[in-house]
Amino acid sequence: MKIGFIGTGKLGMPCAEAIADKGHDLKGYDIVKQESKKVVSCKDIYTCVNDRDIVFIAVPTPHDLAYDGREPTAHLEPKDFSYETVIECIIEANKHMNKTQLLVLISTVLPGTTRREFAHLITNTRFVYNPYLIAMGSVSWDMVNPEMVMIGTEDGSKTGDAKELVDFYESVMENNPRYEVGTWDECECIKVFYNTFISAKIGLVNMIQDVAEKQGNINVDVVTNALANSDKRIMGPQYMTAGMGDGGACHPRDNIALRYMAQELGLGYDLFDSIMHAREIQAENLANRLVLEAKKTDLPIIIHGVAYKPDVPYKDGSYSLLIEHYCKKMGYNPILVDPYTHPQKGPFKAVVLLAHSSDITYKYMGKSHKQELYCTLEEGSIIVDPWRSYPKNQKKYKVIHYGNTRN
Repeated sequence: MKIGFIGTGKLGMPCAEAIADKGHDLKGYDIVKQESKKVVSCKDIYTCVNDRDIVFIAVPTPHDLAYDGREPTAHLEPKDFSYETVIECIIEANKHMNKTQLLVLISTVLPGTTRREFAHLITNTRFVYNPYLIAMGSVSWDMVNPEMVMIGTEDGSKTGDAKELVDFYESVMENNPRYEVGTWDECECIKVFYNTFISAKIGLVNMIQDVAEKQGNINVDVVTNALANSDKRIMGPQYMTAGMGDGGACHPRDNIALRYMAQELGLGYDLFDSIMHAREIQAENLANRLVLEAKKTDLPIIIHGVAYKPDVPYKDGSYSLLIEHYCKKMGYNPILVDPYTHPQKGPFKAVVLLAHSSDITYKYMGKSHKQELYCTLEEGSIIVDPWRSYPKNQKKYKVIHYGNTRN
């Protein structure tokens, strides 16, 4: 098929290239020209859409930078996402498309946004809301191996536009995913609540980690493994390893936007605020432990892994930077080490927070990763490992498995 992509940035381009790999003809447009051997770069939206069967809009719905989660946000006034760029792209695409074509929005929006903000702008073509479950560091794999494909139409019909999109995706997907078809509003809900369930789940397992640290004689992994295997009522295994808090450009900001939604709808309660507040206290607890070890040993603090996850250069919503914020409040300025954002080789003698674990972050892809240090550490350094994966049976460093307080 002939496919167009409006927005070929850090998420859009890998998705477009993954579709091109399946034999489709791809054109793309971005305000910043992107180079690709698989996707033809267009000079404007008209060129990108005029002869396409399906056109995807994959542009950001950003938040105020103060709300990205790298510093406390629970005290801030809730805000919705910004939809200006999406609206501009819909208006321009609609000018040059017709009823034989399908316009598909994949950007994350709050429930009710499509019906309120976008639907009246689409007069010349057909429209589907189709948010993706993709994450930095694994976009191409996530694109063709999704847990589900969400397809939203005006009335939730599974025929017509939805069927056309299902038929297209069946030529692209590698894992035979399930298709969840509903109204625009239902699919908006599925996407943002999927993300906030993950945030809540991480908050709960890290709460068990806090309990282990304060109570003693508890290995958090014994508890979380038991819960992860309890799949009849409450759980599945993904996101069930206590460690660093939720981060990235999606989950923290989605919870903040859902706080706005709760306020606007007058729900009378705000679980999303509690999730974000717990995330911040858990970061402060971890910072307290780093500072405690630094005071006892008169060593500096290193945060080992600054990007919000391993193997990516993005700091949006970085939990490491939130921990840095609390360390600074306590009078310590951590040294930041990350091969993508803060490349430093050392050697250092320090209290080291092992913030990244590729093996745990990407285990859902079925790959194993060896935990490697980003810098050289001198003998006598202290490694604080919230993932409890760095080996303790060596004499060079003291290794603290944060969350395992068994004697």
